[in-house]
Amino acid sequence: QVQLVESGGGLVQAGGSLRLSCVASRRIFSINAMGWYRQAPGKQRELVAVVTGGDNTNYADSVKGRFTISRDNAKNTVYLQMSSLKPEDTAVYYCNVKSRGSGGTRYDYWGQGTQVTVSS
Repeated sequence: QVQLVESGGGLVQAGGSLRLSCVASRRIFSINAMGWYRQAPGKQRELVAVVTGGDNTNYADSVKGRFTISRDNAKNTVYLQMSSLKPEDTAVYYCNVKSRGSGGTRYDYWGQGTQVTVSS
């Protein structure tokens, strides 16, 4: 099965930057969307940013202008560049890939998550 592995999380002061990476164990065909979600303690998991197979992007209002999602198809990798970080960005960040297989079967892959902590 396809595995997604996130990296790049850590502790950073408010106003700082981090870049998260998500590497797939093998190429995923017919990708509908690749994205990043996050979940803070006691909160629901929320969508942060997505990039479609056509390279269109969309962001949550709370991160718009501060975060940038990108992909490198040759490396089977999707990135989340985070700048001007705020304490409210503190959460576990998860990589997600939605794809379509033979016969139109839909797949939904998740990484294990990486912790991002932003101090005041």
